Amino acid sequence: MSLGRIELVNFRIFGTGLFTPEAAGTTVITGPNGTGKTSVLEAFVYLGTGRSFRGAPREAMVRTGEDRAIVRAELDNGGRPTLVEAEIVTAGRSRTQVNRKVAHGRQELVTAAPCTIFSPEDLVIISGGPKGRRDLLDDTLGLLDPDGARAADETDRVLRQRAALLRQSGGRVSPDVATTLDVWDQRLVDAGTTLVAARERLVEALGDFVGPAYGRLAGAGSRALVGQRYQRSWDGDLLEALRAQRADDLRRGVNTVGPHRDDLLLEIEGREARTHASQGEQRCLALALRIGVHQLVRERTSVVPTLLLDDVFSELDPARSRALVAELPPGQSILPTAVPLPEGISVAHLVHIDELGRAS
Repeated sequence: MSLGRIELVNFRIFGTGLFTPEAAGTTVITGPNGTGKTSVLEAFVYLGTGRSFRGAPREAMVRTGEDRAIVRAELDNGGRPTLVEAEIVTAGRSRTQVNRKVAHGRQELVTAAPCTIFSPEDLVIISGGPKGRRDLLDDTLGLLDPDGARAADETDRVLRQRAALLRQSGGRVSPDVATTLDVWDQRLVDAGTTLVAARERLVEALGDFVGPAYGRLAGAGSRALVGQRYQRSWDGDLLEALRAQRADDLRRGVNTVGPHRDDLLLEIEGREARTHASQGEQRCLALALRIGVHQLVRERTSVVPTLLLDDVFSELDPARSRALVAELPPGQSILPTAVPLPEGISVAHLVHIDELGRAS
């Protein structure tokens, strides 16, 4: 799969913009900070995930003074064209279509516009809370495990419905509330058990890729031992855990146990990376995670995601920049940068931001 072109209308600072990368090799977007380079990546990632990788609310992606933005991409899947279009609105419900049909669910989006993104914000995956790490796993399931991806969507839906019921109950357990909670608990067990099993399989599989990638990126013959372990938020049976926590859930009006509270624990030399690794180590590990995901998807499926690397050269020293380029797998990659390219790096296509057709 490769991105043929992407069109932006009223997205971020763009009135209109058109970007056409090379189908294979690395396309580099140059230009000063603040001119919209990262917004091109953000628009593409939105098509594949339904959210901003920068953590921005949808209304922030709509150009100031407008009520909606349009993102339209044409992709090639082994000679089969795919059209993905998103309408992002400041109020109401946004929607995404694949080949003119409304897309439903995580898997449909991620397989229509597959991509792997690394950005400076990825440091939060290592140093921040569990949500970013869970999102990384669930986005990857969309490319590798259809059952796991469907379970992720169903788990999200059930958790929203269960939380709404908890809030509406006002902390009181009527017979109707108890009966309905029984139903949502069982649905959460069904979907959540499938999701967690899929996440655990994925974490185990990533072990073959993340550690070696980290070693090469860290350089200087690094043999640092990298570990990853999935941590559930409950012990034993999930249904029993839900029942044990029901009184507390009702009192607080939130779901206190389930896959949405789980975490991916990452370690370097047996020390938790979130709290004990240096910022340089965390950055290398975040990049190794993304490269590991990319390599795993390439090995296990016929899908070759587009690799997106947001301004990585400003975050890495020259040695690690060269190591990164050496790690880039065959296929399409897009790399915006505000700093000069390190020596010895060749690219398939170079685009200056002014060539994107941004309206002033």
